[in-house]
Amino acid sequence: MKTIKLPTLCISATLLSMVSAFIASSARAQQADKPDLIQNFPVGSGPADVIFDGSNIWIGNTNDDTVTKLRASDGALLGTFPAGDYPQYLAFDRANIWASDTDGPGVTKLRASDGTILGAFTVPDAPEGITFDGASIWVTSQEESVVTKMRASDGFLEGTFRTGTGPRGVIFDGTNIWVANYLDGSITKLLASDGTLLGTVPIPGSPMYLVFDGAKIWATNLLGSTVDVLRARDGASKGTFVVGNAPYGITFDGTNIWVANFNDDTVRRLRARDGTVTHTFHVGVNPVGIAYDGNSIWVANYGDNTVSKITHTEP
Repeated sequence: MKTIKLPTLCISATLLSMVSAFIASSARAQQADKPDLIQNFPVGSGPADVIFDGSNIWIGNTNDDTVTKLRASDGALLGTFPAGDYPQYLAFDRANIWASDTDGPGVTKLRASDGTILGAFTVPDAPEGITFDGASIWVTSQEESVVTKMRASDGFLEGTFRTGTGPRGVIFDGTNIWVANYLDGSITKLLASDGTLLGTVPIPGSPMYLVFDGAKIWATNLLGSTVDVLRARDGASKGTFVVGNAPYGITFDGTNIWVANFNDDTVRRLRARDGTVTHTFHVGVNPVGIAYDGNSIWVANYGDNTVSKITHTEP
């Protein structure tokens, strides 16, 4: 059985023609969404995940099997590099970019400085979410319902651990690994040092992406319109908050949670301390991945092959 890939919900032919016209007419657009500025930059086909490496933004282009590197300060294109087969999720290990090849049996490691491929490593079928814990790379396998731990220095296999059914997103909270189990509506917590199972927490819906805010785990519910919040210490529920239609990616800026909503082309900002929605931003078509670069929010728009940069401009 093939893995569930983007787009989970289809894009109409009419919409695609509109997208093509948009790209043809403007390679770079910007708009005011007071008090913030939104800029759009073209990337590869089917952009899904987006990460920040300390200076630059990387985007996984699923439909042309590449990653794009943009300078974070101004969005200038620094390169486009091959990256396996359907690079849907990305991670950064302080020196290298790792891409999970969702249509292949492995992950690809690229040197962040110049995009050179340093290796391709086999993991269980249909790799999905990927994260770095300071020493090792963790990657989920939706088909096998496991998460694999590899040494980041050389890709050596350190262990494979059971999760719930259909794992997707994975994050590190400083001590533990958390896995979103898309097909059985749960989140698994593992000890990062040895993969010991610490618990599995049921949540409503189909958890997709995760983020850690320093105290809580936030999970997007793709088939609903909500995010669910767990206390990292013990997995206790801290609330469910309404966001947009088909929430995908999620990130934290130190104060706020940002959620990309695939079906309504928006990003919603919530106050992390209480889940209050403080603004809704209109971005490109079918936003998926989202990241924070210390100054701006970046969003990968799967449906129109762009990334949006949201920058706060209010004095």
